[in-house]
Amino acid sequence: MSNSDPKPRPKPSPFLPAPESSPLPPSSWAKRTGFRPKFSGETNASDSGQISVPPKPREQPDNQPDLEAGRVKAAPTTPSPAVVNGIATALPIENKDQTVKRRRDSDGGGALKKESGHGANGQGPAGPREGTRRAARNEEVVDVLPQSLEDDGLVGRHSHMKYELRDTPGLVPIGLYGFQHYLSMLGSLILIPLVIVPAMGGSYEDTSTVVSTVLFISGVTTLLHISFGSRLPLIQGPSFVYLAPALAVINSAELQGLSGNNFKHIMKKLQGAIIIASAFQVLLGYSGLMSVISRLINPVVVAPTIAAVGLSFFSYGFPLVGDCLEIGVVQILLVIIFSLYLRKISVFGHRVFLIYTVPLGLGITWAAAFLLTETGAYSYKGCDPNIPASNIISDHCRKHVSRMKHCRVDTSHALKSSPWFRFPYPLQWGTPVFELKMALVMCVVSIIASVDSIGSYHASSLLVASRPPTRGVLSRGIGLEGLSSVLAGLWGTGTGSTTLTENVHTIAVTKMGSRRAVEIGAGVLILLSLIGKVGGFIASIPQVMVAALLCFMWAMLAALGLSNLRYSEAGSSRNIIIVGLSLFFSLSVPAYFQQYGISPNSNLSVPSYFQLYIVASHGPFHSKFGGLNYFLNTLLSLHMVIAFLVAIILDNTVPGSRQERGVYVWSETEAAGREPAITKDYELPFRVGRIFRWVKWVGI
Repeated sequence: MSNSDPKPRPKPSPFLPAPESSPLPPSSWAKRTGFRPKFSGETNASDSGQISVPPKPREQPDNQPDLEAGRVKAAPTTPSPAVVNGIATALPIENKDQTVKRRRDSDGGGALKKESGHGANGQGPAGPREGTRRAARNEEVVDVLPQSLEDDGLVGRHSHMKYELRDTPGLVPIGLYGFQHYLSMLGSLILIPLVIVPAMGGSYEDTSTVVSTVLFISGVTTLLHISFGSRLPLIQGPSFVYLAPALAVINSAELQGLSGNNFKHIMKKLQGAIIIASAFQVLLGYSGLMSVISRLINPVVVAPTIAAVGLSFFSYGFPLVGDCLEIGVVQILLVIIFSLYLRKISVFGHRVFLIYTVPLGLGITWAAAFLLTETGAYSYKGCDPNIPASNIISDHCRKHVSRMKHCRVDTSHALKSSPWFRFPYPLQWGTPVFELKMALVMCVVSIIASVDSIGSYHASSLLVASRPPTRGVLSRGIGLEGLSSVLAGLWGTGTGSTTLTENVHTIAVTKMGSRRAVEIGAGVLILLSLIGKVGGFIASIPQVMVAALLCFMWAMLAALGLSNLRYSEAGSSRNIIIVGLSLFFSLSVPAYFQQYGISPNSNLSVPSYFQLYIVASHGPFHSKFGGLNYFLNTLLSLHMVIAFLVAIILDNTVPGSRQERGVYVWSETEAAGREPAITKDYELPFRVGRIFRWVKWVGI
């Protein structure tokens, strides 16, 4: 039979593994689509997808794979590996004629069916000759997480991680790595309060309080999630998914005409909406509905949905940077240089420029702006930056008021006015106000936040755990995220709490996957939240620097969303069209709704970059029911909602194989019960798991 002959495969010989072993994926789809996972001379540095590299002419002794470089040097005795759960599994040459007992994998391992079976991530099985043909073609498909056989015949893994999920090397190193983990995600934790509090009319002191509250809730909910949720080392925090609906609520017409302290009144409305939506997410998770819905959610759905979250804030980014170009542009250039051009430079074994891109860029820019302010670069004779622009009479001062306000670093008094110690407490802004129309919008958004978390669970598990979680663990994690958002609503952070998408990138870069390290880092975060000066210091970051950092963070979020396509056939015309339509309509449909909000009668006191979110009272839906009008006009003006609806409908109605769609792989409950490693990775501590033995849809 020729190598190109796709005719029926011969029956397995008695020397091959038993039928219950996981099927091998085919290589024919790569030939049909012309897929070559190489970019700009480098191999694809996927965290968990396959990487194709040319064969090495000489032997390489036991090299550790480099995730950032994306190059893996295969051992000289390793033939073409099979791919299981997106992880390469190699059979040693000396054991190729022996029947080897292997773990039944979570992606449908078991008896090989006569129908077209499917392997990891939706890739179909291959006949026994196909692996031989791959070896004959001298093609290697290796992954950054290569596997080998252990002494007991089970599949083991030589991980590139410095610390894996259950590693606890010592208090000092694990504490340092945990703090490093949080420091590298500084932008994700602090930037949302710096956006929404000024939008609500809050003062610098209010911003300082909300920042401290966010740090406290993030630490507490992370501990809860690692202990009783998915048990993966994922940080919980304010999600950008909740930012757009929060801005829509803040800029609704009924809240714009308020007198007095607008901040507290708007915050109480947000709290009520978040609490109801979080209760809905709790029901979604612990009832087991999430495990059913997850069957409809694949990489082709997750990719455009999360990408739309980042792309939707384009109107906020550079327009604010333009208020002080010499500060904002320098900030953007620094994070680009650190994250791209200096990313491979190591200092004491750590890629400091890549890991600490945000804090380094922020610190250098802030220091430069401070020097310019102190040297009088933004001081103008007879002009005071603390005088409101409406009270300035001199034309000379009016001309420079924008530069004084946005370029100087001493216009905020948050650091001076904040106390040294402050304990965040629930209902600190007052009793939440519950409105059904706002809560319904947040309920839909909580589903999208769950979609975001599903992608993060799958990607992070392939990095740090022995196997992906079961659907029960997935449901348990989503339910716990709902409880975390209830806490965020009670304490008043302004947004819900969910798994931070950027966490997967941080794990891959820092190579730190120990949940003990993240737990210690969460404890440090709680201690820092009690020091009021920390929140005041963060609240004093100039708004131009915040906008410049968000340009980087939102671009990274869009890229991380699209990176989910590595689990599917990214070159498939089906997937290309679905993702393209989802992204285009996610920008175009909201633009149609938002044009009703930008009108001569709109509230001109709202900044131009927030006018997109006042559509709720001006949208095209005008029925007798005001609540329904608010719900439809607001929901359909959100970019991520349109992307999610288009993607989930098309992906689940347009014909396509599991291999093409790249269906996410989750461990089967039966297989998990037979594998001690899965139990150790995901079992609840303190014998709490005994409770869930009666509720199997949220257990292992």
